[in-house]
Amino acid sequence: MGHGGDVIDELSADLREIEDLFTRIGGLAPGDERLRGLADRLTGELVRYAVTEEEYLFPAVRRFVDDGDDMADQELADRAETDRLIRELESCPPADARFTALVASLGAATERLASERAGRLFPLLSESCPPRILAELGERVRASRERPGQSPAPRPVGVLLGAGAGAVVPLPESGEPDARD
Repeated sequence: MGHGGDVIDELSADLREIEDLFTRIGGLAPGDERLRGLADRLTGELVRYAVTEEEYLFPAVRRFVDDGDDMADQELADRAETDRLIRELESCPPADARFTALVASLGAATERLASERAGRLFPLLSESCPPRILAELGERVRASRERPGQSPAPRPVGVLLGAGAGAVVPLPESGEPDARD
């Protein structure tokens, strides 16, 4: 669904797919038997998205965006509430009254994230990172999805809460001077 560009295009397409899952969940009646499967797919996609940011987006932000270290650190810290909601939703039966509220809270958090990405983080990265590197990172994101065990959720949510995230995959060399060096 809309994949095939640079890392920003890839992550934007992921966010649209996640939004579609929220819409599909919202279109079902409380307690519908299909809710569990959609919620599991949603939480898997949210975890996959977060891991992708940690492995590909945040290292580029740290390297190319002014104050990128602080920005990436703040994004990782802000994720704690979303991670808590994901864990709760994973263990909540769709017939439970809390299920709808958890989906709504998670949806609001995801909308804030998507808005922040589109309005701030993605434009800053697009302006400061060489297009060739953005394209190569997009290729790496797509390749990571093709590896066995990478879909929908390559790691448990607990991995997202660890320290030092955002420095997993080395960035491609740009051949251009790095203003941060």
